Amino acid sequence: MTDFAIFWEWLSFAARWLHVITAIAWIGSSFYFIALDLGLRKTPSLPPLAHGEEWQVHGGGFYHIQKYLVAPEFLPEHLTWFKWESYATWLSGFSLLVIVYYVGADLYLIDRNVLDVPNWVAILISMGSIALGWLVYDTLCKSPVGNSTNGLMLVLFAILVAMAWAYTQVFTGRAAMLHMGVFTATIMSANVFMIIIPNQKIVVADLKAGRVPDAKYGKIAKQRSLHNNYLTLPVIFFMLSSHYPLAFATQWNWLIAALIFLVGVVIRHYFNTRHARKGNPHWTWAVAVALFLVIAWLSTSPKLPTGAETVLSPSAAAFEASPHFVAVSQIVDTRCVMCHTAEPVWDGVHQPPKNVILDTPIAVANHAHEIAIQSGWSHAMPPGNVSEMTDAERALIVAWFREGSGR
Repeated sequence: MTDFAIFWEWLSFAARWLHVITAIAWIGSSFYFIALDLGLRKTPSLPPLAHGEEWQVHGGGFYHIQKYLVAPEFLPEHLTWFKWESYATWLSGFSLLVIVYYVGADLYLIDRNVLDVPNWVAILISMGSIALGWLVYDTLCKSPVGNSTNGLMLVLFAILVAMAWAYTQVFTGRAAMLHMGVFTATIMSANVFMIIIPNQKIVVADLKAGRVPDAKYGKIAKQRSLHNNYLTLPVIFFMLSSHYPLAFATQWNWLIAALIFLVGVVIRHYFNTRHARKGNPHWTWAVAVALFLVIAWLSTSPKLPTGAETVLSPSAAAFEASPHFVAVSQIVDTRCVMCHTAEPVWDGVHQPPKNVILDTPIAVANHAHEIAIQSGWSHAMPPGNVSEMTDAERALIVAWFREGSGR
Protein backbone atom coordinates (compact mmCIF):
# COMPACT_ATOMS: atom_id res chain seq x y z
CA MET A 1 0.00 0.00 0.00
CA THR A 2 2.94 2.30 0.65
CA ASP A 3 4.14 1.95 -2.93
CA PHE A 4 0.60 2.25 -4.21
CA ALA A 5 -0.06 5.46 -2.25
CA ILE A 6 3.11 7.05 -3.61
CA PHE A 7 2.32 5.82 -7.13
CA TRP A 8 -1.20 7.26 -6.88
CA GLU A 9 0.15 10.61 -5.73
CA TRP A 10 2.49 10.80 -8.72
CA LEU A 11 -0.29 9.62 -11.05
CA SER A 12 -2.39 12.53 -9.78
CA PHE A 13 0.52 14.90 -10.37
CA ALA A 14 1.06 13.55 -13.90
CA ALA A 15 -2.63 13.91 -14.77
CA ARG A 16 -2.67 17.44 -13.36
CA TRP A 17 0.45 18.39 -15.29
CA LEU A 18 -0.99 16.98 -18.52
CA HIS A 19 -4.24 18.80 -17.87
CA VAL A 20 -2.47 22.13 -17.42
CA ILE A 21 -0.37 21.62 -20.56
CA THR A 22 -3.33 20.73 -22.76
CA ALA A 23 -5.47 23.50 -21.26
CA ILE A 24 -2.77 26.05 -22.09
CA ALA A 25 -2.74 24.78 -25.68
CA TRP A 26 -6.54 24.88 -25.97
CA ILE A 27 -7.05 28.25 -24.31
CA GLY A 28 -4.13 29.76 -26.20
CA SER A 29 -5.45 28.70 -29.61
CA SER A 30 -9.00 29.74 -28.66
CA PHE A 31 -7.94 33.21 -27.55
CA TYR A 32 -5.75 33.61 -30.62
CA PHE A 33 -8.47 32.76 -33.11
CA ILE A 34 -11.06 34.93 -31.37
CA ALA A 35 -8.64 37.87 -31.53
CA LEU A 36 -7.81 37.04 -35.16
CA ASP A 37 -11.47 36.79 -36.14
CA LEU A 38 -12.35 40.11 -34.52
CA GLY A 39 -9.38 41.85 -36.12
CA LEU A 40 -10.07 40.83 -39.72
CA ARG A 41 -10.30 43.66 -42.26
CA LYS A 42 -11.92 43.85 -45.65
CA THR A 43 -9.60 45.12 -48.38
CA PRO A 44 -10.01 45.55 -52.13
CA SER A 45 -7.35 42.91 -52.77
CA LEU A 46 -9.26 40.08 -51.10
CA PRO A 47 -9.70 36.93 -53.23
CA PRO A 48 -13.23 35.83 -54.20
CA LEU A 49 -15.30 34.49 -51.26
CA ALA A 50 -12.76 35.77 -48.71
CA HIS A 51 -14.33 37.53 -45.73
CA GLY A 52 -11.33 39.41 -44.39
CA GLU A 53 -7.60 39.39 -43.84
CA GLU A 54 -5.03 40.24 -41.19
CA TRP A 55 -1.31 40.94 -41.27
CA GLN A 56 0.63 39.92 -38.18
CA VAL A 57 4.25 39.88 -37.07
CA HIS A 58 5.74 37.37 -34.67
CA GLY A 59 9.09 35.76 -34.05
CA GLY A 60 10.86 37.83 -36.70
CA GLY A 61 8.44 36.89 -39.48
CA PHE A 62 5.29 38.27 -41.11
CA TYR A 63 2.05 36.35 -41.48
CA HIS A 64 -0.73 37.07 -43.97
CA ILE A 65 -3.98 35.40 -42.93
CA GLN A 66 -7.24 35.30 -44.86
CA LYS A 67 -10.58 33.97 -43.65
CA TYR A 68 -13.38 32.37 -45.69
CA LEU A 69 -16.83 32.24 -44.08
CA VAL A 70 -17.76 29.09 -46.00
CA ALA A 71 -14.70 27.80 -47.84
CA PRO A 72 -12.37 28.83 -50.66
CA GLU A 73 -12.83 27.51 -54.19
CA PHE A 74 -10.29 24.79 -53.46
CA LEU A 75 -8.67 23.24 -50.42
CA PRO A 76 -4.96 22.57 -50.02
CA GLU A 77 -3.78 19.03 -49.41
CA HIS A 78 -2.79 19.90 -45.84
CA LEU A 79 -5.51 21.29 -43.57
CA THR A 80 -4.79 21.83 -39.86
CA TRP A 81 -7.65 20.98 -37.50
CA PHE A 82 -7.72 22.59 -34.07
CA LYS A 83 -9.51 19.98 -32.02
CA TRP A 84 -7.07 17.74 -30.17
CA GLU A 85 -6.25 20.49 -27.67
CA SER A 86 -9.88 20.51 -26.54
CA TYR A 87 -10.25 16.74 -26.44
CA ALA A 88 -7.01 16.20 -24.54
CA THR A 89 -7.92 18.91 -22.02
CA TRP A 90 -11.27 17.31 -21.23
CA LEU A 91 -9.94 13.75 -21.11
CA SER A 92 -7.04 14.68 -18.82
CA GLY A 93 -9.37 16.77 -16.65
CA PHE A 94 -11.89 13.96 -16.29
CA SER A 95 -9.06 11.55 -15.49
CA LEU A 96 -7.98 13.91 -12.72
CA LEU A 97 -11.57 14.05 -11.46
CA VAL A 98 -11.59 10.25 -11.24
CA ILE A 99 -8.16 9.98 -9.63
CA VAL A 100 -8.73 12.65 -6.97
CA TYR A 101 -12.46 12.99 -6.38
CA TYR A 102 -13.94 9.62 -7.33
CA VAL A 103 -11.26 7.37 -5.87
CA GLY A 104 -10.91 9.74 -2.90
CA ALA A 105 -14.66 10.32 -2.58
CA ASP A 106 -14.66 9.90 1.21
CA LEU A 107 -12.22 12.76 1.59
CA TYR A 108 -12.78 15.12 -1.32
CA LEU A 109 -16.21 14.51 -2.82
CA ILE A 110 -18.60 13.72 0.02
CA ASP A 111 -19.37 15.86 3.03
CA ARG A 112 -21.49 13.52 5.14
CA ASN A 113 -22.71 16.48 7.14
CA VAL A 114 -24.20 17.85 3.90
CA LEU A 115 -25.44 14.66 2.22
CA ASP A 116 -24.60 11.23 3.60
CA VAL A 117 -24.67 8.92 0.58
CA PRO A 118 -22.52 5.96 -0.54
CA ASN A 119 -19.53 6.80 -2.69
CA TRP A 120 -21.05 5.27 -5.81
CA VAL A 121 -24.19 7.40 -5.45
CA ALA A 122 -22.14 10.59 -5.19
CA ILE A 123 -20.12 9.56 -8.25
CA LEU A 124 -23.28 8.87 -10.25
CA ILE A 125 -24.67 12.27 -9.24
CA SER A 126 -21.43 13.86 -10.41
CA MET A 127 -21.37 12.13 -13.80
CA GLY A 128 -25.10 12.57 -14.33
CA SER A 129 -24.99 16.30 -13.63
CA ILE A 130 -22.09 16.76 -16.05
CA ALA A 131 -23.92 14.96 -18.85
CA LEU A 132 -27.19 16.73 -18.07
CA GLY A 133 -25.48 20.10 -18.32
CA TRP A 134 -24.49 19.49 -21.93
CA LEU A 135 -27.91 18.11 -22.90
CA VAL A 136 -29.76 21.11 -21.45
CA TYR A 137 -27.33 23.61 -22.99
CA ASP A 138 -27.40 21.97 -26.43
CA THR A 139 -31.21 21.81 -26.38
CA LEU A 140 -31.39 25.51 -25.54
CA CYS A 141 -28.99 26.41 -28.36
CA LYS A 142 -31.15 24.51 -30.87
CA SER A 143 -34.40 25.97 -29.54
CA PRO A 144 -35.88 29.40 -30.44
CA VAL A 145 -33.96 30.79 -27.43
CA GLY A 146 -30.77 30.07 -29.35
CA ASN A 147 -31.70 32.65 -31.98
CA SER A 148 -30.97 35.39 -29.45
CA THR A 149 -27.33 35.47 -28.39
CA ASN A 150 -27.98 37.72 -25.40
CA GLY A 151 -31.13 35.86 -24.37
CA LEU A 152 -29.36 32.53 -24.54
CA MET A 153 -26.47 33.82 -22.42
CA LEU A 154 -28.89 35.07 -19.75
CA VAL A 155 -30.67 31.72 -19.58
CA LEU A 156 -27.34 29.92 -19.46
CA PHE A 157 -26.18 32.18 -16.64
CA ALA A 158 -29.33 31.38 -14.65
CA ILE A 159 -28.67 27.65 -15.13
CA LEU A 160 -25.06 28.01 -14.01
CA VAL A 161 -26.09 29.88 -10.86
CA ALA A 162 -28.68 27.21 -10.07
CA MET A 163 -26.09 24.46 -10.56
CA ALA A 164 -23.59 26.27 -8.33
CA TRP A 165 -26.16 26.30 -5.52
CA ALA A 166 -27.23 22.70 -6.17
CA TYR A 167 -23.67 21.38 -6.02
CA THR A 168 -23.18 22.93 -2.57
CA GLN A 169 -26.21 20.94 -1.37
CA VAL A 170 -24.59 17.66 -2.42
CA PHE A 171 -20.79 17.80 -2.28
CA THR A 172 -18.00 19.31 -0.24
CA GLY A 173 -17.35 23.00 -0.92
CA ARG A 174 -14.15 22.12 -2.74
CA ALA A 175 -15.91 19.55 -4.93
CA ALA A 176 -18.85 21.87 -5.58
CA MET A 177 -16.60 24.60 -6.96
CA LEU A 178 -14.53 22.09 -8.94
CA HIS A 179 -17.69 20.62 -10.44
CA MET A 180 -18.70 24.03 -11.72
CA GLY A 181 -15.47 23.98 -13.68
CA VAL A 182 -16.10 20.46 -14.98
CA PHE A 183 -19.74 21.29 -15.78
CA THR A 184 -18.72 24.34 -17.80
CA ALA A 185 -15.65 22.79 -19.43
CA THR A 186 -17.75 19.83 -20.58
CA ILE A 187 -20.07 22.21 -22.40
CA MET A 188 -17.07 23.88 -24.00
CA SER A 189 -15.36 20.67 -25.10
CA ALA A 190 -18.63 19.12 -26.28
CA ASN A 191 -19.19 22.25 -28.39
CA VAL A 192 -15.97 21.43 -30.20
CA PHE A 193 -16.56 17.66 -30.43
CA MET A 194 -20.31 17.64 -31.14
CA ILE A 195 -20.89 20.87 -33.08
CA ILE A 196 -17.88 22.85 -34.29
CA ILE A 197 -15.76 20.07 -35.79
CA PRO A 198 -18.70 18.10 -37.31
CA ASN A 199 -19.99 21.27 -38.95
CA GLN A 200 -16.56 22.00 -40.37
CA LYS A 201 -16.34 18.44 -41.71
CA ILE A 202 -19.69 18.89 -43.48
CA VAL A 203 -18.37 22.02 -45.16
CA VAL A 204 -15.16 20.27 -46.23
CA ALA A 205 -17.09 17.26 -47.56
CA ASP A 206 -19.44 19.49 -49.58
CA LEU A 207 -16.51 21.39 -51.02
CA LYS A 208 -14.69 18.22 -52.08
CA ALA A 209 -17.90 16.90 -53.66
CA GLY A 210 -18.37 20.06 -55.69
CA ARG A 211 -21.38 21.27 -53.70
CA VAL A 212 -21.78 24.79 -52.35
CA PRO A 213 -21.54 24.54 -48.53
CA ASP A 214 -24.39 25.97 -46.48
CA ALA A 215 -23.25 29.03 -44.52
CA LYS A 216 -25.46 28.03 -41.56
CA TYR A 217 -22.87 25.52 -40.39
CA GLY A 218 -20.26 28.21 -39.96
CA LYS A 219 -22.76 30.48 -38.20
CA ILE A 220 -23.67 27.78 -35.68
CA ALA A 221 -20.03 26.93 -35.03
CA LYS A 222 -19.19 30.59 -34.51
CA GLN A 223 -21.95 30.96 -31.89
CA ARG A 224 -20.62 27.98 -29.92
CA SER A 225 -17.07 29.28 -30.22
CA LEU A 226 -18.22 32.65 -28.83
CA HIS A 227 -19.76 30.88 -25.81
CA ASN A 228 -16.49 29.05 -25.23
CA ASN A 229 -14.64 32.34 -25.36
CA TYR A 230 -16.72 33.87 -22.56
CA LEU A 231 -16.69 30.74 -20.38
CA THR A 232 -12.93 30.20 -20.39
CA LEU A 233 -11.86 32.56 -17.60
CA PRO A 234 -14.45 31.29 -15.07
CA VAL A 235 -13.36 27.70 -15.75
CA ILE A 236 -9.75 28.61 -14.94
CA PHE A 237 -10.89 30.18 -11.65
CA PHE A 238 -12.84 27.06 -10.68
CA MET A 239 -9.89 24.82 -11.44
CA LEU A 240 -7.66 26.94 -9.19
CA SER A 241 -10.28 27.37 -6.46
CA SER A 242 -9.51 24.06 -4.74
CA HIS A 243 -6.30 25.64 -3.44
CA TYR A 244 -8.12 28.52 -1.73
CA PRO A 245 -10.64 27.78 1.05
CA LEU A 246 -11.86 31.37 1.01
CA ALA A 247 -13.28 30.60 -2.43
CA PHE A 248 -14.93 27.23 -1.78
CA ALA A 249 -15.40 26.86 1.99
CA THR A 250 -17.72 29.75 2.68
CA GLN A 251 -21.44 30.15 3.13
CA TRP A 252 -21.65 32.09 -0.13
CA ASN A 253 -19.48 29.84 -2.33
CA TRP A 254 -22.31 29.41 -4.84
CA LEU A 255 -22.74 33.18 -5.11
CA ILE A 256 -19.00 33.61 -5.51
CA ALA A 257 -19.19 31.17 -8.43
CA ALA A 258 -22.01 33.20 -9.99
CA LEU A 259 -20.08 36.46 -9.70
CA ILE A 260 -16.97 34.87 -11.21
CA PHE A 261 -18.93 34.26 -14.42
CA LEU A 262 -19.70 37.98 -14.55
CA VAL A 263 -16.06 38.88 -13.94
CA GLY A 264 -15.04 36.60 -16.81
CA VAL A 265 -17.63 38.13 -19.13
CA VAL A 266 -16.55 41.74 -18.57
CA ILE A 267 -12.85 40.91 -18.94
CA ARG A 268 -13.46 39.06 -22.20
CA HIS A 269 -15.65 41.96 -23.36
CA TYR A 270 -12.69 44.30 -22.90
CA PHE A 271 -10.33 42.18 -24.98
CA ASN A 272 -12.92 41.33 -27.63
CA THR A 273 -13.75 45.03 -28.06
CA ARG A 274 -10.08 45.94 -28.38
CA HIS A 275 -9.36 43.16 -30.85
CA ALA A 276 -12.31 44.30 -32.94
CA ARG A 277 -10.81 47.82 -32.93
CA LYS A 278 -13.98 49.27 -31.40
CA GLY A 279 -12.31 51.14 -28.57
CA ASN A 280 -10.90 50.50 -25.11
CA PRO A 281 -13.76 50.01 -22.64
CA HIS A 282 -11.71 50.62 -19.50
CA TRP A 283 -14.89 50.60 -17.42
CA THR A 284 -14.85 46.82 -17.67
CA TRP A 285 -11.79 46.66 -15.40
CA ALA A 286 -13.51 48.83 -12.81
CA VAL A 287 -16.49 46.48 -12.87
CA ALA A 288 -14.24 43.41 -12.65
CA VAL A 289 -12.33 44.83 -9.67
CA ALA A 290 -15.58 45.85 -7.93
CA LEU A 291 -17.04 42.36 -8.40
CA PHE A 292 -13.84 40.78 -7.12
CA LEU A 293 -13.93 42.96 -4.02
CA VAL A 294 -17.52 41.83 -3.43
CA ILE A 295 -16.30 38.24 -3.75
CA ALA A 296 -13.56 38.89 -1.20
CA TRP A 297 -16.13 40.45 1.15
CA LEU A 298 -18.48 37.47 0.77
CA SER A 299 -15.62 35.13 1.65
CA THR A 300 -15.31 36.80 5.06
CA SER A 301 -18.66 35.26 6.02
CA PRO A 302 -17.43 31.67 5.96
CA LYS A 303 -19.35 28.53 6.59
CA LEU A 304 -17.31 28.08 9.74
CA PRO A 305 -16.40 24.44 10.31
CA THR A 306 -17.09 23.11 13.78
CA GLY A 307 -13.92 21.07 13.80
CA ALA A 308 -15.92 18.08 15.00
CA GLU A 309 -16.13 15.44 12.29
CA THR A 310 -18.74 13.07 13.64
CA VAL A 311 -18.84 10.57 10.78
CA LEU A 312 -15.99 8.14 10.22
CA SER A 313 -15.66 7.18 6.58
CA PRO A 314 -15.63 3.42 5.87
CA SER A 315 -12.11 3.59 4.44
CA ALA A 316 -10.82 5.33 7.60
CA ALA A 317 -12.02 2.74 10.11
CA ALA A 318 -8.82 0.69 9.82
CA PHE A 319 -6.67 3.72 10.56
CA GLU A 320 -8.62 4.39 13.75
CA ALA A 321 -8.14 0.75 14.81
CA SER A 322 -4.35 0.87 14.34
CA PRO A 323 -2.23 0.45 17.51
CA HIS A 324 -0.38 3.64 16.57
CA PHE A 325 -3.54 5.72 16.17
CA VAL A 326 -3.42 7.31 19.63
CA ALA A 327 0.24 8.27 19.24
CA VAL A 328 -0.33 9.72 15.77
CA SER A 329 -3.33 11.70 17.04
CA GLN A 330 -1.11 13.19 19.70
CA ILE A 331 1.52 14.12 17.09
CA VAL A 332 -1.12 15.80 14.95
CA ASP A 333 -2.53 17.59 17.97
CA THR A 334 0.94 18.86 18.92
CA ARG A 335 2.36 19.70 15.48
CA CYS A 336 -0.63 20.46 13.26
CA VAL A 337 -3.75 21.55 15.10
CA MET A 338 -2.57 25.09 15.81
CA CYS A 339 -3.38 25.74 12.13
CA HIS A 340 -5.69 22.88 11.17
CA THR A 341 -8.56 23.80 13.44
CA ALA A 342 -11.76 25.81 13.05
CA GLU A 343 -10.11 28.88 14.59
CA PRO A 344 -6.34 28.71 14.00
CA VAL A 345 -4.12 30.18 16.70
CA TRP A 346 -0.94 30.45 14.63
CA ASP A 347 -0.11 34.05 13.85
CA GLY A 348 -1.08 35.01 10.31
CA VAL A 349 -3.23 31.92 9.68
CA HIS A 350 -6.86 32.97 9.65
CA GLN A 351 -8.47 29.84 8.21
CA PRO A 352 -7.38 26.18 8.26
CA PRO A 353 -5.12 25.49 5.23
CA LYS A 354 -7.11 23.82 2.45
CA ASN A 355 -9.97 23.81 4.96
CA VAL A 356 -8.54 20.62 6.48
CA ILE A 357 -9.61 20.31 10.14
CA LEU A 358 -7.61 17.84 12.26
CA ASP A 359 -8.73 18.64 15.80
CA THR A 360 -10.66 15.41 16.42
CA PRO A 361 -9.55 11.75 16.29
CA ILE A 362 -12.18 11.01 13.64
CA ALA A 363 -10.80 13.82 11.47
CA VAL A 364 -7.28 12.41 11.81
CA ALA A 365 -8.47 8.98 10.65
CA ASN A 366 -10.45 10.48 7.77
CA HIS A 367 -7.39 12.41 6.56
CA ALA A 368 -4.90 9.56 6.95
CA HIS A 369 -3.75 9.64 3.32
CA GLU A 370 -3.15 13.39 3.34
CA ILE A 371 -1.29 13.25 6.65
CA ALA A 372 0.96 10.43 5.41
CA ILE A 373 1.80 12.19 2.14
CA GLN A 374 2.24 15.68 3.59
CA SER A 375 4.00 14.83 6.85
CA GLY A 376 5.18 11.23 6.55
CA TRP A 377 6.88 10.60 3.23
CA SER A 378 7.42 14.29 2.52
CA HIS A 379 8.24 17.26 4.74
CA ALA A 380 5.62 19.54 3.15
CA MET A 381 3.85 19.90 6.49
CA PRO A 382 4.33 21.58 8.82
CA PRO A 383 5.57 24.30 6.42
CA GLY A 384 9.20 25.04 7.14
CA ASN A 385 8.78 22.52 9.99
CA VAL A 386 7.77 25.46 12.17
CA SER A 387 6.32 23.14 14.83
CA GLU A 388 9.50 20.99 14.79
CA MET A 389 8.07 17.60 13.85
CA THR A 390 10.82 15.02 14.34
CA ASP A 391 11.97 12.31 11.94
CA ALA A 392 10.78 9.70 14.44
CA GLU A 393 7.30 11.22 14.41
CA ARG A 394 7.23 11.19 10.63
CA ALA A 395 8.31 7.55 10.62
CA LEU A 396 5.53 6.73 13.07
CA ILE A 397 2.99 8.39 10.78
CA VAL A 398 4.20 6.24 7.88
CA ALA A 399 4.03 3.09 10.02
CA TRP A 400 0.49 4.02 11.10
CA PHE A 401 -0.59 4.48 7.49
CA ARG A 402 0.90 1.13 6.51
CA GLU A 403 -0.97 -0.59 9.31
CA GLY A 404 -4.25 1.07 8.47
CA SER A 405 -3.94 0.33 4.79
CA GLY A 406 -3.29 -3.34 5.53
CA ARG A 407 -0.15 -3.63 3.42
